[in-house]
Amino acid sequence: MPHIYTRNSEKALRQSLRAEMPSAEYVLWSKLRKRQMMGYKFRRQYSVGPYVVDFYCAELRLAIEVDGDSHFQTDAQSHDREREAFIKSFGIDFLRFRNVEVFEELSAVLDSIARRVLEHPKPPCSPPLSKGGRSESTAQQRSGVAAVARE
Repeated sequence: MPHIYTRNSEKALRQSLRAEMPSAEYVLWSKLRKRQMMGYKFRRQYSVGPYVVDFYCAELRLAIEVDGDSHFQTDAQSHDREREAFIKSFGIDFLRFRNVEVFEELSAVLDSIARRVLEHPKPPCSPPLSKGGRSESTAQQRSGVAAVARE
């Protein structure tokens, strides 16, 4: 089976996308990074085959896309459907949000991601450390989902 994840052929593209992240992606990344979403590790600009997704959690097999205006043109919508079908063919779940949702309804976006995380049967392998250096239990993290979403 050919290597499909984080292929070297897409490395330069991934690096440039990270360096030039749109504002909406940056806002969402600030809430997903460092295992802030219930202890799960998300990566940004992760490639699956020839495509790069904005955010990806390998443990959940969950891809998250944040779409700007260019995604709503006819050609782009067709490309996005093809791209999403390819990614889903590997058993990867997909969530898609619009820039305006991230800017104006961030708590709803985070709640939607949290609901998808809670649907996953397996808890994260290593909970994040609290500020005092102690790990929080998964139950404590899950009870804090609403608080995280409101920040």
